[in-house]
Amino acid sequence: MRQVFLSIQHIWKLIILLFLIAVTFSYAMFQGGFVSWFLFYSFVPFALYGLFLSLYSTRTFNISRELSRLEYSAGETLKVKIHLTRTNSFPLFYLIAEDRLSEQLRGSNQKAKVLLFPGFKKQLTFEYEVQQVPRGEHVFECVRLKLGDPLGLIERQVEFDTTDRFIVYPQMEELIYRPHSNQFDQGMTASKERVQRDTTMAIGLREYQPGDKFSWINWKASAKRNDLMTKEFEQRQSHDICLIMDCTKTEEFETIVSFTASLVKGILRKGAQVGLLTLSKDRHFFPVRSGEDHQQSLFYHLAKIKADCQVSLDRVLGGESFLGNQNASFILVTSKLTKPLIEKASFFSGKKGAVTIYLVKNQGESLNQLDISLKGSANARGVRVVLVHEGHFSDVFSEVSR
Repeated sequence: MRQVFLSIQHIWKLIILLFLIAVTFSYAMFQGGFVSWFLFYSFVPFALYGLFLSLYSTRTFNISRELSRLEYSAGETLKVKIHLTRTNSFPLFYLIAEDRLSEQLRGSNQKAKVLLFPGFKKQLTFEYEVQQVPRGEHVFECVRLKLGDPLGLIERQVEFDTTDRFIVYPQMEELIYRPHSNQFDQGMTASKERVQRDTTMAIGLREYQPGDKFSWINWKASAKRNDLMTKEFEQRQSHDICLIMDCTKTEEFETIVSFTASLVKGILRKGAQVGLLTLSKDRHFFPVRSGEDHQQSLFYHLAKIKADCQVSLDRVLGGESFLGNQNASFILVTSKLTKPLIEKASFFSGKKGAVTIYLVKNQGESLNQLDISLKGSANARGVRVVLVHEGHFSDVFSEVSR
């Protein structure tokens, strides 16, 4: 529809230009004299340029976009370079080039528009930056070019489809994860060693899963079953973590995502395995695993996730019956501490052991009286509540280690 409107507008302006040429020529013929002919001959160069510009083929342009890289962290600066080349040197008075940004980037009041004066040049380049690029997967749709004559009688506008994508991961903070004991009466303990399985005693066999070491493979059993089988070892203590992230719409949602991503990175670096459950517009569950591929999958999911959940976190826990069969400690990341959430969390605490709720707050924000009361109630039920402030993720575990 837009292209049809532009075509009609172009034809209409061309008719007006031809009409003006006819009017000035008629005026010079009938009026005569120096002034009338001077007016006509002064207008002729602009009119001829407008006619040639109306016939100028915009297909001679070749547009390409160059990104400094395809992966960013939230808050970084995006640098983009646009290359414009054309096959002929027809003089262009001006050229307005605009890179059409994604909806999220346009929402941050970023503009990628520049005014160029090409003249006879065949190659043009312009650069721009997007400050504080937001988290998410962004798509560049097209590049729009607008050119015209000095009098503004003829304007040409064309769009070139040049689709490019880049991903912006959550802003992560380096932290040293330390698994907590759930013994509140004896104080919290933290291990500084990497989590290890007891490989001296195999208690069974199971199918091979990504992340298993090759030394665990039972080659005899694999040959009999014609499938890779690995030994299943007894664990002295399970340090596998199942993360459950609150995806309701709150002011602290970006901080929740950043802290969750930082936790994933810290847990996997510790040597433990981690899983993730999110319920946004769609439900996504990543089983408890380890490895680089698993980490990248979690980061990619956290980069794209949005606060589209319509139910509270306690209702999410109540609707996931399979969580009771998970042989892992649970970590809940939320910005709202409620009594129903504590009751649901205490159920898993009594059944499986360690449950920790990380309560995310903005920088400088402290707990109110209701939060303090609910925190005491959670501790009494065996659920640990830890306050997390934006920009101070590492303090959560550094304070535990002291």
